[in-house]
Amino acid sequence: MHIKTKSHDNHDIPKELFILPIKEVVVFPTMVVSVYVKNPDYLPLLEKKRKNEEPIGLVAYKDADKQVPPTDNLYKVGTACTIIQIIKGKSNDAMVLVEGLTRCEITSYTQKKPFLKAQVETLSPTVQQSEEGDALAMEIRQLLRLSSSLGKPLPEDVVLHLDNITDYEELIDLAGSYLTLPIPEKQFLLEMSDTIKRMKQVVKQLSRETRLLKVRGEIHSEVEKEMHKNEKDFLLRQELKAIQKELGEENDEQSAQKKEINHLEKKIKKAHMPKEVRKIALSELKRLKRIYPVSPEYNVVHNYIEWLYSMPWGKSSTTKIDIKKARKVLDKDHYGLEKIKERILEYLAVCQMQKKPGATIMCFVGPPGVGKSSLGRSIARALGRKFAQMSLGGMHDESEIRGHRRTYVGAMPGSIIQHIKRAGENDPVIMLDEIDKIGNGTIQGDPASALIEVLDPELNFAFNDHYLDVPFDLSNVLFITTANILDPIPPALLDRMEVIKLPGYIEEEKIQIAKQYLLPKQIKFNGLHKHPFSLTNGAIAYIIRRYTREAGLRDLEREIAKICRKVAKQMLEKNKKITKITKKEIPKLLGVERYYEDIKQKKDMAGIATGLAWTQAGGEIIFIEATKMPGKNNLILTGHLGEVMQESAKAALSFLRSNAKKYKVNEKEFDKTDIHVHVPEGATPKDGPSAGITIGTALISLFTGKKVRRDVAMTGEVTLQGRILPIGGLKEKVLAARRSGINTIIIPHDNKKDIKDIPSHLIKGIDFVYAKTLDDAVKTALK
Repeated sequence: MHIKTKSHDNHDIPKELFILPIKEVVVFPTMVVSVYVKNPDYLPLLEKKRKNEEPIGLVAYKDADKQVPPTDNLYKVGTACTIIQIIKGKSNDAMVLVEGLTRCEITSYTQKKPFLKAQVETLSPTVQQSEEGDALAMEIRQLLRLSSSLGKPLPEDVVLHLDNITDYEELIDLAGSYLTLPIPEKQFLLEMSDTIKRMKQVVKQLSRETRLLKVRGEIHSEVEKEMHKNEKDFLLRQELKAIQKELGEENDEQSAQKKEINHLEKKIKKAHMPKEVRKIALSELKRLKRIYPVSPEYNVVHNYIEWLYSMPWGKSSTTKIDIKKARKVLDKDHYGLEKIKERILEYLAVCQMQKKPGATIMCFVGPPGVGKSSLGRSIARALGRKFAQMSLGGMHDESEIRGHRRTYVGAMPGSIIQHIKRAGENDPVIMLDEIDKIGNGTIQGDPASALIEVLDPELNFAFNDHYLDVPFDLSNVLFITTANILDPIPPALLDRMEVIKLPGYIEEEKIQIAKQYLLPKQIKFNGLHKHPFSLTNGAIAYIIRRYTREAGLRDLEREIAKICRKVAKQMLEKNKKITKITKKEIPKLLGVERYYEDIKQKKDMAGIATGLAWTQAGGEIIFIEATKMPGKNNLILTGHLGEVMQESAKAALSFLRSNAKKYKVNEKEFDKTDIHVHVPEGATPKDGPSAGITIGTALISLFTGKKVRRDVAMTGEVTLQGRILPIGGLKEKVLAARRSGINTIIIPHDNKKDIKDIPSHLIKGIDFVYAKTLDDAVKTALK
């Protein structure tokens, strides 16, 4: 683009002009600009206009992505131009050099195909010279010169002739073509009709542009000054070093740096690094020697070298795996959990045979408080290794696993490498806690995907932390993970682990754990070791049933801690020594009971059957009530039942209706009866298929009028043919029935084998009925 100065003559512009649409440029009068023409159909006409020296109209697009026609995508005001030269290209396109003559406004289009023609009126306002206009013109000239001196130069001939431009409009057009503005703002300046307002707009935009140029200049000067200063400082330091070397002198700073370099070199040699890592460490040390200590880069390189030599490359624990010792440690630290302990000992046996951690990563899954984390500590103690616990809950940044790259300020290795460094050994036990609560992938990466490399034995022998940027062998590390549920864990990650499920503790186990572990621990913690006391089995059972409702032990431990505090307070206030606490004293110490104990019904009733349910807090008995009323064969289900339990009720009713004759029930009675099935404690959600047998029994009892025995409880899934399918959580359900005084339990025949897993003393006095069909259950349950 060029700017041409000339007197602002009244050009002879025809009333009708050929209109050439242009993109990304607004042409002002006095501008000489090249316009690209892609359409070859325009070239003969443009060549004719050039030869005849006929003007054409240049109008800018409103939206460059849309084509013309339609004409409403073109601005109404453009510039009449004369064609100076046409330079044709090889692809039937051309660059057309034009010079702006005067502004013109399109009043109407007279032709749209094959090219645009329009009626135009020139915009050449006549303005009288005035003091305001002269002042604005002076300001424009001064701003143009200032802007040119700040790094956006005007052509020399234009600068020299600025004072000769007296026509306001010509000065505005000159400034408009010079300004760097968005297309809409330039078009606005082109369209303005009031000359004084146009001049004020130009002054405003020129002032803004000069301010920006000044700021840019200051930034450039500061950067250049800083660069020169750094270069000067470096040269001076090099000269100073050379002079001191020549004189045989050395300052304190250089002496300290030399000592530090020697110290790092010794550490690298003693670190037993692999050859490749040692080579990188020495290369970084060589680089450190060339960096001046006050430079920020010095600390970055120094810290990196420290991390490299601090890693336990060849340092392992000296303790060998001993299965007998491991069994003793597990038995001492944990009561019960026999199946879990056996699986852990099997795993450790394989490790002992292979003399390194097994290829399987154990994942302990269970409710909170059942001892997942403490099992990890016990394993570490049994192996004689260091233990590190790393919580993954809420982690959403991949760099927390893999570390940050050293290009970032404050970069650090990931948590895995940090824990190994703190352990000081390359084979610690690292527990990855709450793996089911790890965050989803975000813009910072996916930590779950990063863990795959950590936990996969085929990959972790050369784990690459982004900060260290060298392979580190994690195959000697024993990783253990924990989770409350499996569903949120990504399948690819879950595939790398062997799931070991930890069920909730039963009441008998909780009593023994409280006596052997929790009470002694809290007595010591609360300063009562010189005045110990005991809790009777009845007292502990009472606390478990009436003050806690959990699968684990945390609430139980909190209640025992509360008792210890109360005892300590009484001993100090009343000087009263307490040696034993019984069931009767618990309400005085813990206050009002929080939960009510499930007990069997007081009498046999028709339409009410006792079922068994599994919860995370253990087993419970539930009562399923059924009643009927005049209606239109509707089934009403209440008690906050889930979809599966509702389907079980429908299946049980369908079975009864299809076998009505067998149970001597009038088939027509269903058509004029509504049936309501309710499970008490409606605020508690209930779901699962194992209530099918109980619902079926309650419905048969309701329609036959036979009462259900109150000392019988049952569990099992029922099908439309009346078959009873196996269920889970049998141990917890049997213990719930035992607690409630029930002595006959109906279970699916296929669950007969699971009775062997329940200790014999816990099922003594209980009669088990193994039902294959609902008929088997009804024969036992109905009187």
